[in-house]
Amino acid sequence: MAALLIELQGVCRDYQAGDQTLTVLDSIDLAIEAGEMVAIVGASGSGKSTLMNIIGCLDRPSRGTYRISGQETGQLAPDELAYLRREHFGFIFQRYHLLTSLTALANVEMPAIYAGMTAKARQERARMLLARLGMTERLGHMPGQLSGGQQQRVSIARALMNGGTVILADEPTGALDTASGLEVMRILQELNRDGHAVIIVTHNMQVAEYADRIIEISDGRIVSDRKIEKDDVAAHTLPAPVSAPARPWRAYWDRFAEAFLMALNAMASHRLRTLLTMLGIIIGIASVVSVVALGEGSRQRILKDISAMGTNTINIYPGADWGDMRSGKVRTLVPRDADALAQQPYVDTVTPVVTKSVTLLYRNIGVTAQVNGVGEHYFRVRGMELAEGRLFDREAVRGSAQDVVIDQNTRQTLFKDFPDRVLGEVIVLNNVPCRVIGVTKKLDTNFGDTESLNIWTPYTTAMNRLTGQQYLRSITIRVAENVPTTVAEQSVVRLLTQRHGTKDFFVSNLDAIRQTIEKTTETMTLLISSIALISLLVGGIGVMNIMLVSVTERTQEIGVRMAVGARHSDIMQQFLIEAVLVCLLGGLLGVSLALGLGVVVSFTGSDFKLIYSTTSMISAFLCSSCIGILFGFLPARQAARLDPVVALTRE
Repeated sequence: MAALLIELQGVCRDYQAGDQTLTVLDSIDLAIEAGEMVAIVGASGSGKSTLMNIIGCLDRPSRGTYRISGQETGQLAPDELAYLRREHFGFIFQRYHLLTSLTALANVEMPAIYAGMTAKARQERARMLLARLGMTERLGHMPGQLSGGQQQRVSIARALMNGGTVILADEPTGALDTASGLEVMRILQELNRDGHAVIIVTHNMQVAEYADRIIEISDGRIVSDRKIEKDDVAAHTLPAPVSAPARPWRAYWDRFAEAFLMALNAMASHRLRTLLTMLGIIIGIASVVSVVALGEGSRQRILKDISAMGTNTINIYPGADWGDMRSGKVRTLVPRDADALAQQPYVDTVTPVVTKSVTLLYRNIGVTAQVNGVGEHYFRVRGMELAEGRLFDREAVRGSAQDVVIDQNTRQTLFKDFPDRVLGEVIVLNNVPCRVIGVTKKLDTNFGDTESLNIWTPYTTAMNRLTGQQYLRSITIRVAENVPTTVAEQSVVRLLTQRHGTKDFFVSNLDAIRQTIEKTTETMTLLISSIALISLLVGGIGVMNIMLVSVTERTQEIGVRMAVGARHSDIMQQFLIEAVLVCLLGGLLGVSLALGLGVVVSFTGSDFKLIYSTTSMISAFLCSSCIGILFGFLPARQAARLDPVVALTRE
């Protein structure tokens, strides 16, 4: 006596229809032995398809017990049911349910991927099965390139891929012509003779007569169960399942690769929708990267301008603070203070500064210019360089030499008609003749009045010959290397307070200004980046909505994958990968857009540059991944939780 394979006792299946409960199967008792060929017949709506779905673990009974090889299925988890579908059952559907994006060979291989079979083993077995079914010349064809009979043969090969102890055929000839239908039934008979239990669901009694046993069902109840005696026929041999499981990591990688490929296919088949889905991500990532680059470019530009005014410097002014109306009456800041500061170890160089607006005459040209009386170290303190000529030295300062250094604006104003006659020329400052000995390079800075005419002369010359005053407008110090500016500032205040007997001056630390600007820039960058993140949030919601639509559109595909043994984690992984790919590709396009913006800015001729941060770009990709995982999780979970039988029947 053959072993009992399938046993149903008191199985019922109820469905809710509004406020009423509709019983589709009512107290089904059924036993099927290994190697039987059974036909379940009945009119449409009789419950035969529901019975097949319960037998194939695509659906669960509402009441009663169902055992497979003695194992009760009622309390099995979804993945345990997936194992039974994968290892024990093979499904042949009326509408074939082949995945249109895969070749015939790949469709047949799919159950073995979820079973963890090695790539080589599953390809060999798929080829053998298709060859046995006369499909050798169609291995690389897509389902749309195959006839109905050929598609059904691919479906049969897929059902046999993992062995298929039980072959479940739902109206296997319903969509075929007569010749193809006869061929399919012949193949099913051969499978039965090879030891497979074959269960056919049909409404066609001619098809049912191929079976050894016919079970008739009506209104959810079995009304007859009879056996048909047949002559023994020699069995044919189909290739046995190959027992070649891959290593766990390899099996997982194969499932991941399959999910990755399907995600790419889904994105490629809906290019426009995918691009529109990415749009929010693209805008958000491009905004974040561009804002960070803009902030860094602005910061470095400002710091460069500050450096052009004098790096690591401290300025000392008379009075209590900026805007002190009494500062003009404070005349205690004198050259001796500068000399005292020059002796301090924290000072690199120091220069007194006296300024006066004068009338500048050269030949028939008369203009107003700013004369700056400075020490010989002024140009080093300020980081200024010569374009030509020389600077005045210590001897010129001691002797109140009538030598001047001019800037490029002054040169252009006075000597535009004589560009080669600059050095050695005599200009008149408030009736004091002075000789031009040098010309400075143009300062690349946005601070101060870059259009004014500036002339530098020894501060002794300015004090003794131009202003007649013995006090200074300011003193500028360049702090020694490796000395913190704050420490130097405290020492300066302490020294001058001791010298003056009171604090009648104030100091301006360019380092403090730089720090303030840096903090302000960082704050603005953070603020604008936060606004840009809203775009990412909106983009993430868009990804979630589109993925939910995708789940709805691909419900039948999900059902097919579940029918051939895909786990919940396999389905969830597939949709998560798609969501992450959409976001990552959106992130890549967003970064490219931001980089393109930098190229456009550089072509405008502006000397301002966007400075991109590798950290911000890496963060953008990480952010894209997180958005994909976060907003793709809900659609992926919804796909994984679909009921296989509902998914298969949804159009």
